[in-house]
Amino acid sequence: MRIGKQASASTAISAARADAISIRGKDLATELMGKKSFVEFFFFLATGRDPTENQTFFLEMSLVGLAEHGLTPSVQAARMTFAADPAALQGAVAAGVLGCGTVILGAAGLCRSVIEETLNQIEAGKTYSEAALRVAVAYRESRRPIPGYGHPLHKPVDPRAERMLALADSRGVAARGVAGARALARAVGEVWGKPLPMNISMSIAATMYDLDVPNSLVSGIPILARTAGLIAHLGEEARSPIGFYLSAKAEEAVEHTATFPEAPP
Repeated sequence: MRIGKQASASTAISAARADAISIRGKDLATELMGKKSFVEFFFFLATGRDPTENQTFFLEMSLVGLAEHGLTPSVQAARMTFAADPAALQGAVAAGVLGCGTVILGAAGLCRSVIEETLNQIEAGKTYSEAALRVAVAYRESRRPIPGYGHPLHKPVDPRAERMLALADSRGVAARGVAGARALARAVGEVWGKPLPMNISMSIAATMYDLDVPNSLVSGIPILARTAGLIAHLGEEARSPIGFYLSAKAEEAVEHTATFPEAPP
């Protein structure tokens, strides 16, 4: 029994034969290898189009901005997994990638939705300030954290987000998405009663919106970026292991409330 949407069994991405590999209709060996950067190839592979100069620039910046952020939970999971099985690099990378979620690292796609909510209000006749305030109030009243604002470490600003927005301004990229994100930052501070800095996930979502980058790529940027960071950490783990040290420190730091049964007489 077939389950889900019925569609033709086809793919337009790639095909291979003995003497050639076709990617979106281009020959991999002669038309792509040595002629496109990885980011240009990534965009082409996902969309079938060549990226513009600014799409390439800001995709590159997003990947660099998200690749590394210290001993995050996903990195610790990867390093401890590698310590348990150094022969399985792929398993350790997978463990780290599985730790990329909506709380840490994976909010860019959700941020895109918040921007679209705000811009929909503007299309209905609201100003940027009015639209952002309505969206912020809706999140606050439903007791939902609003994606893209606040950071446990970076206060009062996230330097990565500030850098990206500054370059979006200077390169003439900033448009409705960035304006919406900035309006939301003001509204969120008002509704929450304290400043919540725009973080890099929102700056990526806003900039990519203005650059017409598909949301499927926006959601995948953090995963692709952090994979590079994980590989770097696992290379260090192989040379200078701390995975079991992290595990031992967790045992020490956490209070154990379970009781042992009395020993038999």
